[in-house]
Amino acid sequence: MAEIIVADHAKESAHWYAADGSPAYTIIGGNGKERPTTLRDARKENLKPSVTTVLKEAARPGLQNWLIDQTILSCLTMPRIEGEPEADYIKRLKDDSKAQSQKAAETKTRIHAWIQKGFSGESVEADGTLYHLSALKRLLEDVGAIKWECEKSFATPKFGGKADLHSDEYLIDIKSTDKDLETIKTWDEHEMQLAAYEVGLGRSSRKCGILYIHVKTAESKLIWIPEERLQRGWDMFRHLLDYWYSKTGLEAT
Repeated sequence: MAEIIVADHAKESAHWYAADGSPAYTIIGGNGKERPTTLRDARKENLKPSVTTVLKEAARPGLQNWLIDQTILSCLTMPRIEGEPEADYIKRLKDDSKAQSQKAAETKTRIHAWIQKGFSGESVEADGTLYHLSALKRLLEDVGAIKWECEKSFATPKFGGKADLHSDEYLIDIKSTDKDLETIKTWDEHEMQLAAYEVGLGRSSRKCGILYIHVKTAESKLIWIPEERLQRGWDMFRHLLDYWYSKTGLEAT
């Protein structure tokens, strides 16, 4: 049996959970080397797909618009070289857009890690203190001083996940953004994600919200998801989950 490796921060391409709820982002393969967990591994080890993995099957307009913006910016900032073949120019634009997207993703992962450390009682690097304090201040103002459980992982018979922050009364998912917080909104995938986490943690009518943190200013904004939208989110997610299982051929146990 392959050895499952638990990691604190999963890469975007590796979202699997063992039946006991522990993350299984990578494994030690037959050659003794660590590698990302695959669908084949999941079949062998009875692993569960993460909520975010399932959500990738649905259109995400917010993300798609952002990716289009990055491509347009690459076109505006990288003129075509005289005599450059069209195929080479297009490849250069794609490579630049991908690099910018990767850089942004790494920044968001770093901010998320800083906030997680702060709520877990760990020391936070100097660059991350402002982000943690902003998140803490926003939650203190909106819900008061309560004890948060941070990065709680779980697994159900069909899916797994890891909740950013939750208590008996609240469930919060943290998102970093470069958009204007005055006009920012939530999307269908946020409702599906929070609804699935609520079910995964044991539904208890928690108040669920998205805590946005601006990547440049560290300002924060908390948007609550109404209960009827959470129910809608769960209805959408469970149908998407059935689609994911039909598509992959993985059998839930």
